[in-house]
Amino acid sequence: MDKSSKGKRTVITVEVKKQIISKHESGVRVSDLAMQFGMAKSTICSMLKNKDAIKGASVAKGVKTLKQRTQTMEEMEKLLLIWITEKQLAGERITESIICEKALHLHAQLVANTPGASAEIESFKASRGWFEKFKKRSGIHGKHAEAASANKLGADQFVLEFKDYVVSLGFAPQQVFNCHETGLFWKRMPRNTYITKDEKALPGHKPMKDRLTLLLCANASGDFKSKPLLVYHSENPRIFKKNNVIKSKLHVMWRANSKARVTRQFFIEWVHEVFGPSVKKYLQDKNLPIKCLLLMDDALSDPPGLQDELMEEFAFISVKFLPPNTASLIQPMDQQVISNFKKLYTKAVFQRCFEVTSDTELTLKEFWKNHFNILHCLHMIDKAWRDVSQKTLQAAWKKLWPDVVPEHATEAVEEDVPLVEDIVFLGNSMGLEMSGADVEELVEEHGAELTAEELQNILLEQQKAAAEEMSSEEEESRESVPTAKIKEMFAKWAEMQAFVEKYHPDKAAVSHATNTFNDFAMSHFRQILKLRQKSQVKLFW
Repeated sequence: MDKSSKGKRTVITVEVKKQIISKHESGVRVSDLAMQFGMAKSTICSMLKNKDAIKGASVAKGVKTLKQRTQTMEEMEKLLLIWITEKQLAGERITESIICEKALHLHAQLVANTPGASAEIESFKASRGWFEKFKKRSGIHGKHAEAASANKLGADQFVLEFKDYVVSLGFAPQQVFNCHETGLFWKRMPRNTYITKDEKALPGHKPMKDRLTLLLCANASGDFKSKPLLVYHSENPRIFKKNNVIKSKLHVMWRANSKARVTRQFFIEWVHEVFGPSVKKYLQDKNLPIKCLLLMDDALSDPPGLQDELMEEFAFISVKFLPPNTASLIQPMDQQVISNFKKLYTKAVFQRCFEVTSDTELTLKEFWKNHFNILHCLHMIDKAWRDVSQKTLQAAWKKLWPDVVPEHATEAVEEDVPLVEDIVFLGNSMGLEMSGADVEELVEEHGAELTAEELQNILLEQQKAAAEEMSSEEEESRESVPTAKIKEMFAKWAEMQAFVEKYHPDKAAVSHATNTFNDFAMSHFRQILKLRQKSQVKLFW
């Protein structure tokens, strides 16, 4: 070897690596490849270990290294996906350029908070190529590339078309329904209260950002409210297990996924199990024709083929979608129904806090931080949804279908004023310094723009709940083994151990194997028996 070349590291192009992998997959041996390409066998083996990444790489000819995705990039995309979900919940449409702009902003925020990562800013451009790959990785749909601004022209045109449509098909107000999803930060106090300020001041403590998603639905006559669909990030919260909660008996249809998001599958299940049967019974009780119209924003569920997925027994349900970007203008649920529901939820929460702090020795901070849980939240949701008045539900159709809105229903807007005053009174009674503006801000915050830190808090809450749920399930499976069964297995293991030790010729190997099994397997069950024996002693005394 030439002295001048000694010590130099030869860098192999991705193209050559692909050739080597291809030859090996066609049957060429490692030793032959090493000889052909003048490389060490260990180098060839290293390539083969990483062959999936190398084969999947799309790089220009002559490129020598694969560009690795950084941890900051991975984190940014997770937060970006949560942000997109929040926008969906608010009924907003976002363009590709808006998503890329948010990606750049989140990436910069993360880099600024990560020591030694400043060089990454230059490497991330939020290009069209990145966006296309992000779409594939995350599964977001093309509808995100639509115009983001409110579609006033489309809304006006739809109002005229809608009137003709319901008249031509003979739909009465009782037969026309609207559903819409919304996010709810179920454990959040107004920003200016001492509880929220104390949360932010505590080292390492994250403000309460736990969120769930609700799907609310009612009809134009305001005398029918469907059981809500609720999606949380935990299938079986620990508090459910402690209280033996039967989810099918809840006042909501409980579903869960990591993003706490309504999926098409969940929506179809809700139609089949909740909406369809309850609407059919309602129409029968009212002696109305068994037909109905479900109006919805197409951001809720991909429109193509939705009607075809309904079971035959629910063929009486017609589905109609609002035009893109018109929800804030004409969708009934967006016309103060959801905001009224959130104020009623806040009032119910404050009322519960007031009662607890008045009737027990718990302080507000103690109850809020350590005792207020998702079960309390479910009771508050049920109460708030029941308390949304018929007038509020009727008035919500004024912009879309004014012909069916009674005159008295237009006064429903005024119901919010005393409601806000009640919340402020309850808050002040518990020592919270707050005003009506704080209540309005709290309601608006459920759909407000989230910072990188807030998105990270949501992600952490989701991961924490998932970890607790997994841990709880593992614990439950361990504890479910009967004591008698454990003792039976110990007897069988002792019998097996004696048999092997007596008849196996290699005594040393047997001793090593049985000791290993005892240490790593049977000791676990011995510990369970010890804990149960201690528990029995405590109970006896």
